[in-house]
Amino acid sequence: MLKLLKNGECYAPEFLGNKDILVISNKIYKIGENILADNLIDVEVIDCADKIICPGFIDQHLHITGGGGEEGFISRVPEIGLSDILIAGVTTVVGLLGFDSITKNIEGLLAKAKALEQEGLNTYIYTGSYEVPTATITGKIIKDITLIDKIIGVGEIAISDYRSSHPTIGMLKEIAFEAKAGGLLANKAGIVHIHVGDGKNGLRPIIELVENSDYPVDMFVPTHLNRNKNLFYQALEFAKKGGNIDFTAGENSENGYSVPDALELVLKEKIPIERVTVSSDGNGSIPSKEGGAAVGKVSQLFEDIRICILERKIDLTTVLKTVTENAAKRIRLYPQKGVLAEGSDGDILIINKQDFSINSVIVGGQKLIDNGNIVKKGFYENCQ
Repeated sequence: MLKLLKNGECYAPEFLGNKDILVISNKIYKIGENILADNLIDVEVIDCADKIICPGFIDQHLHITGGGGEEGFISRVPEIGLSDILIAGVTTVVGLLGFDSITKNIEGLLAKAKALEQEGLNTYIYTGSYEVPTATITGKIIKDITLIDKIIGVGEIAISDYRSSHPTIGMLKEIAFEAKAGGLLANKAGIVHIHVGDGKNGLRPIIELVENSDYPVDMFVPTHLNRNKNLFYQALEFAKKGGNIDFTAGENSENGYSVPDALELVLKEKIPIERVTVSSDGNGSIPSKEGGAAVGKVSQLFEDIRICILERKIDLTTVLKTVTENAAKRIRLYPQKGVLAEGSDGDILIINKQDFSINSVIVGGQKLIDNGNIVKKGFYENCQ
């Protein structure tokens, strides 16, 4: 079926004005004014008056098989359901392992990514985990990236964290070589996605690596950089030198900056917004001050973006770039994803303009949320 979105305020994420969008199969076929449905066969016309149309969000850091495991077996977070991702306006995810690569593995991560794809989502994964030498399927990072379609890079390699295996600069260089070489051989991003903890060194291992090697700075994507203030300002300096920085949604500790706070400071410091992305760290465990743990929600990603726009009054295009165009470029899926353009994938988010709530989510031309209602649930969600 064809879909014709009419009279929406379009952000590509650049502002396009009021436009109509024609989606044929899984692609955006035409963007223009007053596209007529009269001569179209089997077309669904979607009235987008008083609504914002933008690319679907890309979450490049999501624990699809569940994080946790740091308080014993009972603390292992279960696999995520499709609905939990869709309600955040996310149409593309990159799944990854974290600290636990013993009871969870890359094979299981790949299987979960394939399952979510069958349910309608766009999915990719990183090979690897916190530790070095890191978890893989084939035994080598370069082989995983080269030979396994869904694997686009390696991560999340942990630095500056007591849970890290404290890789040397030499070890990090070897990881960078395998990621870059695998990316070249398979024409993929070949990125190194890095977990940065609260440790004393912060970003220094990556800064030293870049300064003492010929690897391009943009192949590294350090994340959680808003978790404490010292790390945050170190990240701003890294961005000024051309580095990528990724902030984590839901940060609310006294020592860190929330995403809205972080983006305000980024703009104040005149950091190019093209260097900045935001991801959810969803379905990972969150230590609780009262003891025990909670599970990070992917929906916090949309909520932080919503606060940036409605409460902080940050320019809509600027904010959207951090979860659409910039993220797509980081994982080298642009302009296939992350943009509303003729020929791009039909991954579209329709937002109610009045309160910036999700109206509809379209993935690959298929409507999975319609008028705020989930119309496509995951395989086992239908059993609940």
